[in-house]
Amino acid sequence: MVRHFVPMASTANDFIQSYLADERLVEIGNFFKQHTLAKAHAKGLTGSLTSLAACASFQHSERPHLFILQDKEEAAYFLNDLERIIGEKDVLFYPGSYRRPYQVEETDNANVLLRAEVLNRINSRKKPAAIVSYPDALFEQVVTRKQLNSNTFTVKEGDDLSIDFLNETLFEYHFERVDFVAEPGQFSVRGGIVDVFSFAHDQPYRIEFFGDEVESIRTFDIETQLSIDKVKKLNLIPNVENKLMLEKRESFLHYISDQTVVWAKSIPLAAKKLDDLYAKAEEAFKQLQGEISHSQPGELFIDGSGLKKTLQSFATLEWGNDVYYTTDRSFEFDAKPQPSFNKKFELLVEDFKANTEKGWQNYLLCASTKQVERFYAIFDDIGHEVEFQPIVYSLHEGFADAGGQKAVYTDHQIFERYQRFKLKTGYEKKQAITLKELTSLQIGDYVTHIDHGIGEFGGLQKIDVNGKSQEAIKLIYNGGDVLYISIHSLHKIARYNGKEGTVPTTHKLGSGAWQKTKAKAKKRVKEVAFDLIKLYAQRKANEGFRFSPDTYLQHELEASFIYEDTPDQISATADVKADMEAPTPMDRLICGDVGFGKTEIAIRAAFKAVADSKQVAVLVPTTILAFQHFKTFSERLKDLPCNIDYLNRFRSRKQQTEILKKLESGELDLIIGTHRLVGKDVKFKDLGLLVIDEEQKFGVSVKDKLKNLKVNVDTLTLTATPIPRTLQFSLMQARDLSVMTTPPPNRHPIETQVVPFGEEMIRDAIMYEMSRGGQVFFIHNRVENIKEVAGMIGRLVPDAKIGIGHGQMEGKKLEGLMLNFIEGHFDVLVATSIIENGLDVPNANTIIINNAHHVGLSDLHQMRGRVGRSNKKAFCKLIAPPMSTLTDEARKRLTAIEQFSDLGSGFQIAMRDLEIRGAGDLLGADQSGFMADIGFDTYQKILAEAIEELKAGEFKDLYNEEQEQKDFVKETLLDTDLEILIPDTYVNKVEERLRLYQTLDSLESPVQLDEFEQELTDRFGNPPEEVYELLNSVRLRWMGKEIGFEKMVLKQERLIGYFVSDPDSPFYQSGKFQRVLHFLKDQPKAQMKERNKKLYLSFSEVKTVDAAIRLLEPLVKGELIKDQL
Repeated sequence: MVRHFVPMASTANDFIQSYLADERLVEIGNFFKQHTLAKAHAKGLTGSLTSLAACASFQHSERPHLFILQDKEEAAYFLNDLERIIGEKDVLFYPGSYRRPYQVEETDNANVLLRAEVLNRINSRKKPAAIVSYPDALFEQVVTRKQLNSNTFTVKEGDDLSIDFLNETLFEYHFERVDFVAEPGQFSVRGGIVDVFSFAHDQPYRIEFFGDEVESIRTFDIETQLSIDKVKKLNLIPNVENKLMLEKRESFLHYISDQTVVWAKSIPLAAKKLDDLYAKAEEAFKQLQGEISHSQPGELFIDGSGLKKTLQSFATLEWGNDVYYTTDRSFEFDAKPQPSFNKKFELLVEDFKANTEKGWQNYLLCASTKQVERFYAIFDDIGHEVEFQPIVYSLHEGFADAGGQKAVYTDHQIFERYQRFKLKTGYEKKQAITLKELTSLQIGDYVTHIDHGIGEFGGLQKIDVNGKSQEAIKLIYNGGDVLYISIHSLHKIARYNGKEGTVPTTHKLGSGAWQKTKAKAKKRVKEVAFDLIKLYAQRKANEGFRFSPDTYLQHELEASFIYEDTPDQISATADVKADMEAPTPMDRLICGDVGFGKTEIAIRAAFKAVADSKQVAVLVPTTILAFQHFKTFSERLKDLPCNIDYLNRFRSRKQQTEILKKLESGELDLIIGTHRLVGKDVKFKDLGLLVIDEEQKFGVSVKDKLKNLKVNVDTLTLTATPIPRTLQFSLMQARDLSVMTTPPPNRHPIETQVVPFGEEMIRDAIMYEMSRGGQVFFIHNRVENIKEVAGMIGRLVPDAKIGIGHGQMEGKKLEGLMLNFIEGHFDVLVATSIIENGLDVPNANTIIINNAHHVGLSDLHQMRGRVGRSNKKAFCKLIAPPMSTLTDEARKRLTAIEQFSDLGSGFQIAMRDLEIRGAGDLLGADQSGFMADIGFDTYQKILAEAIEELKAGEFKDLYNEEQEQKDFVKETLLDTDLEILIPDTYVNKVEERLRLYQTLDSLESPVQLDEFEQELTDRFGNPPEEVYELLNSVRLRWMGKEIGFEKMVLKQERLIGYFVSDPDSPFYQSGKFQRVLHFLKDQPKAQMKERNKKLYLSFSEVKTVDAAIRLLEPLVKGELIKDQL
């Protein structure tokens, strides 16, 4: 029995409010309200009780507060607690700008932005704020208040201000003028709209003018370029961190109001940290020689004694044990941290019971209602009645508060899960923009038109139709033939993606060559698709094993996952379970980037199978990965009833025989292995689930052997960069696909740089990583001189412990080496690309790849995915000769990997890789030939057509339901002489107009069309009449498709709609055609005629697209006609 508990929203609120009103905490606030410069000490504050006390102090004293914690991570958790308790508006985070002293190029723009935002808020004299910081951030001095004021330009709604004046001011502030704003310090002007990204806010602003008056100011999103909300005024601030490098600076503590109350965890420790940093700055300063005069460290940074001296003049509260100031008042709290139960719920129950006997209240803070239900399920399973109050709320650390007679425990500590902190990253360069660039068409690009073949793109061209101007796409074909395509047929052309550097042959219009090529391609594709669908049908017909629903052990396993599940992970887990519980065998592909938690889904599925007494086989491509997975699986399943072992070439013959025996007798539940697992001598007692990891690495022969294995076994495939072939399978619905695109929160993108070989750079990177306690991968792909490379690193960084690993070492040795590296026994691993396949070292956060220009793109991506697996910032240095000396291909690879540094870009990288290498053997080794003839995108279109035909023909029974809902007309063509276009006075950039036409052509519903119209108004101002006609012409095409017109002509005030050309089409027996006949009775204007065996409907006196829509309205169900009419 499971009790479903729905928490009331008020409980969390009541709980927090009762603490904020607790007299022990209120007393601190009142004390600071009455004493301006008092020094206090709070004893016995622990866990998140500190955060609650801090909020109470902030609220009741009504003074600004600054909280100094030990390091960034601690500060971030504290910040999140405060944001939850008193709301995000009044809580600010003040980070360090992430650079080593005097290394200006290593600033982290997002942090510079957050710092400027804090200074701006203190300056703007809004109500007091609570600022959370840590020593590294206080170390850097800031611009003086006077300078910030003189460099701030304020724009308010209703101001008299000319665009020219604003333009000049922005140039003076060193802002850069661009077409579309993407990062701080940029602005753009479009007609009466100015977009600007100031350093004082984490979003850019859109200022709309009416003449010389500021009509409105709104924030907007970089990625979609759409407005978010309105504001009354904005401050424009240049990059204060480096523009004013040479001018006077002061400590942040001088900048904040002297009314501020400073809470510090430990002043002596903070001061020591500052002294360490200061010593490093002096060291760095000494090494700077040269022409440029640098400011002395004393002018840019503060040291420990500076901190102690400055804090003397503030009201302070210390809550650590080593108190620095003599205190005027001590506050005593009798609180203890939450005990650790090691996931033993019996201990938790005993603890709760003991508390109840003492008369305490038990509170259990859970992240979600699902967690609450899990606790009830677990308590029910171990058969105990427990008194506790669940609250859906999260704080960072639980505590037992004897003074308040409460035990407040958190779920993530009980399940030993890692709680993530969330920091506002301010702006992060969005990927959308680079992806748009990859797919955007440039004049001279080759494009494939599905009906006419390959031609050259000639840009947008204005053409004259009966005296009205329209825009069309110009394509140039072999022999100089020119074809103009309507902007409504944009979806018919696609950029030609063949092998890079090879020039395709363009086709001649009207010759049959293209049709032949297309037919040949289609025939080949059909054969492959036929086999696949057959296999799929066979699996659908087979009975698989129905797994039973989750047990409580399954709940426990999932709750103990140390990270929080991302939405994609939750849905992928649910999909997998649903597939396993269904009667047909599962065949699911999970596509997710490196480090997105695919393995966790496999672990959950594997345990579900083991819980039903089935065996599980996990197939991996490399020896090392088998071992790594063995460690991961064993670690996650260690407290659960499950026997695990692994098979690879490192195991001796004797061990192998023993493992095989156990498999056959059923003693082993889970086996992890390389392709050794598909050997003839491997026999299972009862195999229930097959997991294939890194599918892209297996050869065809292994896959063929697998086919026989998996006809009635549930199969789960994991891959990071999908081979297009696997994507194709999923397109055919021959297997199910779950794509995971959301990165786990709190993972920073990996900072990727292409650098020339330099000993100094290598030394700095390794020393920096070691200084923060991390480890380094150094990839060098040549075994013969790998020892010299290791020797060089040893010489550069004498105190680093170095290990060397490569594929020619004997197994045991390599395994031991990897193990030692994982366990942190040495700092630098110099290895060949053997590590690319899934070696998981959370503590390694810097990877240096030597001769990166020789490495393939997806390999580079896989290797880079080895770092950045924790919440520390990770670095990837690609060592390559100067770009000018590289081949085109290598140059493009390195630029692509540098651009897509964000997590989740595996998918894009796979697509870009296709462009660089050419989309070769997609469905088998032999047809790369015709791939080059038609281009990748067109190939996909042909594939989709082939599958449609197979579904309608040979496999009619299998896809029966699908066929019944099919449309009679694929698309309706519209030919008109009205002015329908986006005028260049409205959007002047040609690329942007083309992009808007492409977007418009891909819309599928009236709702999307309305959104598109709003987007245009938002970005470019009110649309002119031609744009409205253009939008209506899309509605008209949709209506035509609904009615059954293959083509519509609206010219010289006549509208003609041509019906389906095939006289035997089921359309003429359908309800749709009956509706047309009914309609004719009441419509004197309309006539139905036949010419050249084509049936058409004709209307006279139709002057606008709008009029055409009104005429046809009765023929349509009314869904497509929106508020336009």
